[in-house]
Amino acid sequence: MQIFNSPTRYGAVAQSLHWLVVVLVILAWVLGVSDDLLPKGPAQAAGLYTHITAGLLVIVLTFARLLWRTVDPSPPAESTEFGDWSFAGWMGLGAKLAHVGLYVLLVAAPLVGIAVQFARGRGLPVFGLFEIASPWSADRAFARDLKGIHELLSHGLLALAALHAAAALVHHWVFGDRTLTRMLPGSDTDR
Repeated sequence: MQIFNSPTRYGAVAQSLHWLVVVLVILAWVLGVSDDLLPKGPAQAAGLYTHITAGLLVIVLTFARLLWRTVDPSPPAESTEFGDWSFAGWMGLGAKLAHVGLYVLLVAAPLVGIAVQFARGRGLPVFGLFEIASPWSADRAFARDLKGIHELLSHGLLALAALHAAAALVHHWVFGDRTLTRMLPGSDTDR
């Protein structure tokens, strides 16, 4: 498998960063929406710790992905035509806006989550290596407001990611182009 992107597909680094973030976002979201379902005590604490760790990893990997894009630019977008219709203009703009939105939400949702932890007066465990003490004293009302924003951003991220995935499937099944397969490991997109 190629490490770097080619003109027709993403390389191993870009694919790995993409799919790791996908898994971590889903994990963090599932743990976030089901935290009340976990039994109080060690199970709930472990769920929160895993949720926080996944969120921190999302931030780190998102910045790694953005940095990698400066070193290894993405392949050009596929030419999308359907019969006599060409969708390159508005689809390209929509894709760029969606990607910007995804990157903003991938950073903003975890950052607001960190602020929730601090507003609760709790420290932030960083990968089990150390803890950053809360710079604020506990404020339940502020923490509740921040949690609402965190949930809104997280749900928005999931909705935009679902739209992103649906668009890739439409490209694959309706338009018959290689938009989806060039991000899949091991798939041959040179046809």
